[in-house]
Amino acid sequence: MHNISLTRRRLLRGLGLLGAASAVNPTVFAADNTLKTVKLAWGQTAVCQAPISVALKQGFFKKYGLNVEPVNFSGPTDALLQAIATGQADGGIGMALRWLKPLEQGFDVDLTVGTHGGCMRLLAPQNSGIHQVKDLVGKSVAVSDQASPIRNFFAIQLAKQGINPDTQVNWLQYPSDLFGEALRKGEVQALATDDPQGWLLKKQHNLVEVDNNLNGEYAHLTCCVLGLRGSLVRDDPATARAITQAIVDAQQWTADHPDETARIFQPFVPGSVPVADIAAMLREHTHHHHSTGAQLRSEVAVYVDELKKINVIRPDTDAQRFAEHYVPQLLTESSSHHHASTLASMSNMSS
Repeated sequence: MHNISLTRRRLLRGLGLLGAASAVNPTVFAADNTLKTVKLAWGQTAVCQAPISVALKQGFFKKYGLNVEPVNFSGPTDALLQAIATGQADGGIGMALRWLKPLEQGFDVDLTVGTHGGCMRLLAPQNSGIHQVKDLVGKSVAVSDQASPIRNFFAIQLAKQGINPDTQVNWLQYPSDLFGEALRKGEVQALATDDPQGWLLKKQHNLVEVDNNLNGEYAHLTCCVLGLRGSLVRDDPATARAITQAIVDAQQWTADHPDETARIFQPFVPGSVPVADIAAMLREHTHHHHSTGAQLRSEVAVYVDELKKINVIRPDTDAQRFAEHYVPQLLTESSSHHHASTLASMSNMSS
């Protein structure tokens, strides 16, 4: 189920998108021969990736000797991972629940830091009768695609309660910009979506947030991860460490400065979303949660076991061995935490 097969056509399409994006996304900083140039794939409209805009604007990459060429990538996930694995990009950020299946299938990408938690939402109208996840039984739910990480997350919650998410809930695929219309027409009774769309739909349509990925045990789990090509981690661990630490610092800066982050990121969000709304979203995410090493391994192992419940990951896959294979120990525990004095000085840099 949810078999992610990489075809030559999809790979070429993805790499084509990557190449095209490179041409229209010039490096934010002028090239500096003393800096190591790396390419970082970036979903520019995803508010949960706002810290990348911070790292570029505030100089976090330069601080660690990097000249980052941001690449706006919107192709298939497996093509993105293949691009990273083959060196077309050095790394990128994506949802763990989307990435783990391709990794199980052998993509040479290491997960070096969990970037934050809290960007998935299950929404329903006030009078829908849907008050908790189990109320989805017999209902139709809008999803962006049948293998989406948001769909899988809420499917896992159903499976934990003994509900078969494939036969007892009707998941209907819509373009994300039609979610609100599908709800208005009564074609669906709930929306499974992520931010910024989820937060905005909730506000615009006065929807109830039935569940999200910060409830219970998930309050302390990452949902998105930074992946770096395995060969980079093995052959140039200093650069892999520098990228990872810059992302950690940018995540913490975002947690400490959500309003300023929103101002930096606002130009990338389509639809002229107010800065105040972007800042509100960022405050609801856990950007202070940036797990590495043993902590990230434990979180990845949780997701591997949970994906088995909905037949995405093979039942014989050893979650702990999987996590140990794909999550290297790049940073010491102290270096992956917030250094107040350093970040305080960074916050005074011009924006």
